[in-house]
Amino acid sequence: MLTTINPKLPMRNKTVTEDYYINKLGFVKFGVADYPDYLMLQKDSIQIHFFQFKGLRPKKNYGQVYIRTSEIDKLYREFIANGIAIHPNGALETKPWGQKEFSLLDPDSNLLTFGQEL
Repeated sequence: MLTTINPKLPMRNKTVTEDYYINKLGFVKFGVADYPDYLMLQKDSIQIHFFQFKGLRPKKNYGQVYIRTSEIDKLYREFIANGIAIHPNGALETKPWGQKEFSLLDPDSNLLTFGQEL
C-alpha cells in the first residue's frame, strides 16, 4: 500500500534551486543521475523533486507542500540562523487546528509550510 509521497515543484533555474535547498535548508542530492531539467533532493526521510519551468512567473506560482516535522522549534531556529526569510504571514505559531507551523517561500515562490502536531 501507500508508503510515502514525493511532491514535484516547479523551478526556473536548477542552480539557484539547488543552492537554496542544499546550502540554506540542509537538503542533499538524491540519486546518482543528474538530469538537466530535473532535480531530486532529500532531507531526513522526505524528498522533494523539481522540474524545469523556465516560463514560471513566481508571483503566479501556487506550488505548495506541507512538511511534518518532529522538532519544529529546532528547525525554525536552524532556518533563522541560516538567514532564511520566513513568509510574512508564516511566522512560527500555534494554529487552532492543533499544529505548530511556520512557512517560507523558495526562490520560485513555492510555499513550504512546516508543521508539528501538538
